[in-house]
Amino acid sequence: MLVQPRMTIQLAPQDTALFSIIDKVMRGERLTLEDGLVLYASPDLLTIGQLADYVNQQKNGNKVYFIENMYINPTNVCEANCAFCGFKRKPGEEGAYTMHPEDVLAYVEERMTPGIREFHIVGGHNHLEPFDYYVNTIRTLKEHYPHITIKAYTGAEVVFFSKISGKSVQEVLETLIEAGLATLPGGGAEILSERYRLKMSPDKASTEEWLDVHRTAHHLGLKTHATMLYGSIETYAERLEHMLHIRNLQDETGGFLVFIPLAMQPRSVTASIKKRTSAYDDLRTIAISRLMLDNVPHIKSYWINIGTQLTQLSLTFGASDVHGTLVEERISHAVGALTQSALTRDELVWLIQGAGKIAVERDTFYNEVHVYKNA
Repeated sequence: MLVQPRMTIQLAPQDTALFSIIDKVMRGERLTLEDGLVLYASPDLLTIGQLADYVNQQKNGNKVYFIENMYINPTNVCEANCAFCGFKRKPGEEGAYTMHPEDVLAYVEERMTPGIREFHIVGGHNHLEPFDYYVNTIRTLKEHYPHITIKAYTGAEVVFFSKISGKSVQEVLETLIEAGLATLPGGGAEILSERYRLKMSPDKASTEEWLDVHRTAHHLGLKTHATMLYGSIETYAERLEHMLHIRNLQDETGGFLVFIPLAMQPRSVTASIKKRTSAYDDLRTIAISRLMLDNVPHIKSYWINIGTQLTQLSLTFGASDVHGTLVEERISHAVGALTQSALTRDELVWLIQGAGKIAVERDTFYNEVHVYKNA
């Protein structure tokens, strides 16, 4: 779905290379990979941000969304060897753990609050457990919390389940749906480039396998999420190719709810600033995501990765979602995230309203639960 402008904006770009892109956006035309490279090369970040904000205003007005959710990471034992991961442990290694369904239930009961609407479940590719373990984790939670939406297992995890169970991807998804699965998170995508994946995550799903999981999920009636883990060895062209993979599949199925650019985290919280993505790169990537992905409703600014203040600023660079309360996030913090591991509802509302936006509490599928009036 191309942007259909309903208003005009006054831009004074410092970079003449942006003129043709601005014209395209104003006419509702789709940007190309070459346009994306111009956006990444341009020194005029503010104009790019204004243009992305304009596109977001057409889609979402002044509303910015969040959800009260709980992260659950049932196991960190994993057979994959991803270069960027600090969460994974080998069997028997210090810090390795596996929570069985009753342990997961106890974990949730200790942390449950009345406002939580979503369980976000991702973990390691634990080859020591059968597929039934992963199914029963969902089934147990759904039986005890039938009103909570279960967002579980990345596209890479689904491919792993297919391998250990001998079932097709469709059969795996159908089994998980029967147990209570309602949507897939966007993880496991990293960068959808085989050059990248062979170097950074050689044991995980290929580009086509990841896309096929989400294509199959969409055909089964699920709405899903898509991420992009940027800031390591990928080129700008590969970032843009990743976005185009998502855009093309969205043209085909219409099943993606949101795109989430994730800034790569270093392996240690003591890592130097040079080991982290820059604020300029974070804002530029969020803005370019909004401009390239004309058919995806929302771009999420993930405060866990880039921090609350930069997240607030990103709300004028095309982002329309700040994710959620999380309760306790482990994966990004295991690889050096400097941010808090949770925020309260009041903090998220303050964050959004501080940017002059309207805070909207949502459910998993962007149905509005409560709109907070600005003071």
